[in-house]
Amino acid sequence: MNHLNKLCLLIVCICFAGITSVSAQTKDDLFAGTADVTWLGLDFSQMKFIGEATGFKDHGEVTNSELKSRYIPGWNMLFINEAKKYDVAKQVHRTEVKYALKVVDHANSEIKKDFFSNDPADYGTLDAAKVEALVKKYDFMGEKGIGLIIFIDGMSKGKEEASGWAVYVNMEKKSVIMSQHVDGKPGGFGFKNYWAKSLLGMLKDCDYKDWK
Repeated sequence: MNHLNKLCLLIVCICFAGITSVSAQTKDDLFAGTADVTWLGLDFSQMKFIGEATGFKDHGEVTNSELKSRYIPGWNMLFINEAKKYDVAKQVHRTEVKYALKVVDHANSEIKKDFFSNDPADYGTLDAAKVEALVKKYDFMGEKGIGLIIFIDGMSKGKEEASGWAVYVNMEKKSVIMSQHVDGKPGGFGFKNYWAKSLLGMLKDCDYKDWK
């Protein structure tokens, strides 16, 4: 085989590998381990905090603007800065995962609502159908393949619990591959760390092999 033929063969193989990677976006691909998984992060656009965010020693009161500009980005960055603890790859049965936090950063930056409520009925309002509708209109910012995102839909001081939906998505088709309600118990010193523990609990519920 001459040099030109070898070069052509290499190009064909690279192109085929790229096509295979992009097309591997089904539930079977996820379970077979043949598809890469991209961690998209925590979306807080559906979140309601039930009760007053007071009584934490590091902060007397948390406002809407602080939640949006300080705590939400801070919670998402835990998955980067403390990747050994917030081990996404382990939960999705991969040796490594890709990261595209720009996707949720964009969504969270667009939030204009009041996060706070004293009505318990506002806690944990998402269901599978609502999640599918959210994914259908979501901006995945050009990402392709399988993405994993957690939509946080509630934090309740009274329940001492945070609620959300973990969703594996086909980012190109904007469709849900699998979804599951997840929750976590908070704990720790200070507002950020207290709720960070609940987010870690949610991550540990993202193992799709445990889902019914």
